[in-house]
Amino acid sequence: MADRHAAVIAYAQSARGTAFRPGRHDCATFAAGWVRQCGGPDLMAGLRSKYRSLKKGRELAAEMGHASELDLCAAHLAEVPRLMAQSGDVAWVDDGQSEGFGLVAGEIVYCLTPKGGMGHVPLDRAARVFRP
Repeated sequence: MADRHAAVIAYAQSARGTAFRPGRHDCATFAAGWVRQCGGPDLMAGLRSKYRSLKKGRELAAEMGHASELDLCAAHLAEVPRLMAQSGDVAWVDDGQSEGFGLVAGEIVYCLTPKGGMGHVPLDRAARVFRP
């Protein structure tokens, strides 16, 4: 568990300086990259670099039969109760004003910020959690 915790922190730190760009570096590609690094499925297959706005990304997911990017994730990863979240799990954060994927690291969730950079929120703001 300690190795996975360190790995997710290193992964998040490596993404810190990359500009937010829908389809290339957004919350979905950030989480999907981690899932692939963990040996999981390519959640962005057929989507990566094919959209330039988050709205278009959702439209493409819908064309693939998923109501949203959250439903796409839920179709491929096992959901776990938030209280069972572990470092390296993928979290869906929805605080009523913004929503998106992040990565659990202990009691926080690393999230990309639309203005670029990396932020974090408390784990209790995660609405759903998935295990890669």
